[in-house]
Amino acid sequence: MERVKLSDDIEISRLVYGMWRLTDDPSHSTEATIAKLDACLEQGITTIDQANIYGAYTAEAEFGKALKESPNLRQQIEIVSKCDIVWPAGRFADHRVKHYDTSREHISACVEQSLRDLNTDYIDLLLIHRPDPLMDHDETGSTLDALIDQGKIKSAGVSNFRPWDIELLQSAMSHRLVTNQIELSLINHQPLVDGDVAYLQRHRYPIMAWSPLAGGELFKSSAINVTLETVAGRLNSTTEAVAIAWLLAHPARIVPVLGTNNIARIKRIHDATAVSLDRETWFELYTAALGREVA
Repeated sequence: MERVKLSDDIEISRLVYGMWRLTDDPSHSTEATIAKLDACLEQGITTIDQANIYGAYTAEAEFGKALKESPNLRQQIEIVSKCDIVWPAGRFADHRVKHYDTSREHISACVEQSLRDLNTDYIDLLLIHRPDPLMDHDETGSTLDALIDQGKIKSAGVSNFRPWDIELLQSAMSHRLVTNQIELSLINHQPLVDGDVAYLQRHRYPIMAWSPLAGGELFKSSAINVTLETVAGRLNSTTEAVAIAWLLAHPARIVPVLGTNNIARIKRIHDATAVSLDRETWFELYTAALGREVA
């Protein structure tokens, strides 16, 4: 599996396993979580994407049970986590309204809680989950710097930020933000032309793509699905692998984050790396996504 260097201190696998649905599995157990991790590692997928809000603030603790049961796993993986969304559920059930909190107190408390839940003493990559309109960039930036200096996180990045949000936060930090995780797929392809991907590519920020299969929606869209099936048949592959290969083909070296609880599907995630799309096939898929030919 190809590796992507984020900084001198961290690199991640080109494909990332996302655990946002971990606790949605009615048969989830510590043994099942370990089996999922083993299936990822067999393919060279070493980076696991989490967030404190996943599973109504329970997914990290479920993941942590697996790391406690098999402590040898921790040294084989990189853990990504996120914070700043406050949702009236779980430990934040007493709040009145969903909101964002990028204050020093909140970020620090979230990291400490995540470390406990995950049964680890460091997080490889912490992302600010959503842009906060009330963010004090000096406070947020110095908090992230301090967490890195303390060794509680190895690196920091953002998620769902626009270029100006990134520049604002980066201006208050001594450590470099290392990535932006954005929604990107054949359906949600606007970042390719609205400046987001261009900005990240220009500044050499590796892009993490969440929901790269659009939650399965792209297989329900007739024009896109028909084209995916045509290309998959031509390449002796699958529609899922082709859809991921479409992202992998971009020169920005996009890192798809894939989440499924189906162990058979987990074992096939790496199939996308065997699919090679030439320029015309890439545009064949893009044309289907646009619903028209390019201008």
